[in-house]
Amino acid sequence: MEQSYKNKWAIILGGSSGLGLATAQKLAQEGMHLFIVHRSRRSVLGDLESITRKLEEQGTKIYQFNIDAMNAEKRSAVVQEALKNVGIGAFKVLVHSIARGNLKPLYHETERTLTNEDFKLTIDAMAINCYDWVSAFAKAELFTHDARVIAFTSEGSTRAWHQYGAVAAAKAALESIIRGIALEFAPIHLKANCIKAGVTDTESLRMIPGSEMMKSETLRRNPYGRLTTPQDVANAVYLLCRDEARWINGTVIPVDGGEHIR
Repeated sequence: MEQSYKNKWAIILGGSSGLGLATAQKLAQEGMHLFIVHRSRRSVLGDLESITRKLEEQGTKIYQFNIDAMNAEKRSAVVQEALKNVGIGAFKVLVHSIARGNLKPLYHETERTLTNEDFKLTIDAMAINCYDWVSAFAKAELFTHDARVIAFTSEGSTRAWHQYGAVAAAKAALESIIRGIALEFAPIHLKANCIKAGVTDTESLRMIPGSEMMKSETLRRNPYGRLTTPQDVANAVYLLCRDEARWINGTVIPVDGGEHIR
C-alpha cells in the first residue's frame, strides 16, 4: 500500500455527494481514514450511509458531521473531535468541495437578480470558508508534515455563464485564496492547489440554468467526447496527495480530458 496514504487522515468538506464523495471513496480505497463534513437532507443520507458502511467494513475509520460548515462553533467542535480522536499531525489532506451559492441573473427585466448579500454568502461559502478550515486545522497542528489542501474550481472562474455570476466570483476568489495559502503556509510545508474540473454531471451542475446545453457543448468540445466524471477528479486528488507531488504548489490544474483547449 502507498505509504503516502496508509493510516493518514483526510477531511472532506462537502463529502456527501459528487466530487467530494468520490474523493472520499478513492482516498479510503488507498488506505486513508476520513472526516466527512456535509450538510445533507434525509433523502440522500441513505446512500451516504450505505457507502460509508461498506468502507468501514473494509477497515476505514470514518467520522461524519452533518453540520453547517459555515458555522464557526461547529468548525471548532470538529477540530476538537479531531484532536480528541485522531491527534495532532494526522491529517494528510483537506479537500474543499462545498457547493453553496446563489444562481440568479445579474440583469433581468422581470426576474429577481443577484443582490449584495447573495454575492457575500456565495463567496463566503465557496471561497473564504476554505481558508477558515485550513487556518483552524493549522493552528491546532492537525496537519502532517507535507500536507495538502485541494479545492475544486471551474471554468466559470474565467468565463461568463448566464446566472453564474456569484459562483464565478467565488471560484475566482477561491483560486486566489489557494495561491495565498500556498505562499503563506509554506513554513509548515503545506501545499495548496485547485483542481479545475471539466463539466461533470452532478447535482450541483444540474442546478445551473442551461446545464443541459452546457453538457451538449462539452461533448462537442471534449477531445474524448464525454463529460468529466467524479472519479476522474478523485483520481487527480489522489495523485496530488502522493509524495512525488510535493513540488506542485499554488496552481490550478485542469482535469477535463483536454476540454479547455477548445
